[in-house]
Amino acid sequence: MKKKTYNCGLEAALEVIGGKWKVLILWALHGEARRFGELRRTVPGISEKMLIQNLKEMEADGIVTRHDFKEIPPRVEYGLTLFGISLSAALTPLCEWGQLHMVRIGAGKEEEDDVEPRRMKA
Repeated sequence: MKKKTYNCGLEAALEVIGGKWKVLILWALHGEARRFGELRRTVPGISEKMLIQNLKEMEADGIVTRHDFKEIPPRVEYGLTLFGISLSAALTPLCEWGQLHMVRIGAGKEEEDDVEPRRMKA
């Protein structure tokens, strides 16, 4: 299998957390390990199928651990690996930015900024 190369760190990060649900699952796990049903309630709108699929992909990427307690009734818990914890920490500023601008984003209106737009360096 050919090793993938990336042009920037953001491209590599999006490879791991791309899609609608992975970031929300990651955020739901950032404070503590959770059972499947608890995760499903914490991530509103996700179907059981999508949650299972995303958890499997995240486990394969080394972000999430799955601990099967081998009990009846079945009890499985999902948590973050150290790799996943570092990724979750990287999302904190994005979450804070979203909180700060949630009303504006929800309104879908453009507001005038007090500063001129800046170009970002790649």
